[in-house]
Amino acid sequence: MVVNILQHDIVWANPTENRKRLEQQLLQLPKADLYVLAEMFSTGFATEPTGIAESNGTTVEWMRHMAVKLNAAIAGSVATEEDGHFYNRFYFVKPDGKVTFYDKRHLFTYSGEDKHFTRGNKRVIVDFHGVRFMLQICYDLRFPIFSRNKGDYDAMIYVANWPSTRVVAWKTLLCARAIENQCYVIGVNRIGDDPNCQYQGGSAIIDPYGNAQAYVPDFQEGYASAEIDLNKLDAFRKKFPVLKDADEFIIKNRYGEKTIIR
Repeated sequence: MVVNILQHDIVWANPTENRKRLEQQLLQLPKADLYVLAEMFSTGFATEPTGIAESNGTTVEWMRHMAVKLNAAIAGSVATEEDGHFYNRFYFVKPDGKVTFYDKRHLFTYSGEDKHFTRGNKRVIVDFHGVRFMLQICYDLRFPIFSRNKGDYDAMIYVANWPSTRVVAWKTLLCARAIENQCYVIGVNRIGDDPNCQYQGGSAIIDPYGNAQAYVPDFQEGYASAEIDLNKLDAFRKKFPVLKDADEFIIKNRYGEKTIIR
């Protein structure tokens, strides 16, 4: 499976302009099976989503349109309003129109995201062309137990608005998640500025050994492309079966919820 990641700038709180720009960029890329955009790609990272978050599904419909046009899946997160609640929602849209979504579990309290958004409570894994993808968003990257590979996925996708001041952590943790979970990691971060931060990117596709198969240069709009090779992944896991020695965890978070990770 071929994956294209698109490192792009975002026009603050302007979904129409962002969709227009992204459509032009996507249509110029080489053919792939999956195209991945950044976190809140239609608005920028809006911690106060009133008046910005979408309730009409316009961007999701645009993703469906692009999936058909590209004959490929497209993924990225959107600030979404549903039944009076706001979600940082990661949509994975297949070319047949089927939509799977994951609501961000670890809300970024440092910026106040937790004051306005409702956290998700489910691990979400989507199967596409035989590759099992775990969906994750930005701050989730700092919490490895929730994303522990239980033998149920082959690749993780992290979409982000991760600022330049902490970009070393972003790049380091992407590699760490790939190594500890013996999986591919696809990380897509934005560039440019919003009212609060500057972003330099650091988007990359990491192999299960922790090596960058492909990356986009910092501070540049552009794309990178790499193949998810399940045969190589399976061979590596059989030769060096780390996952079978993993510990079992019972997680109790600050909300009193318990999750068993084996």
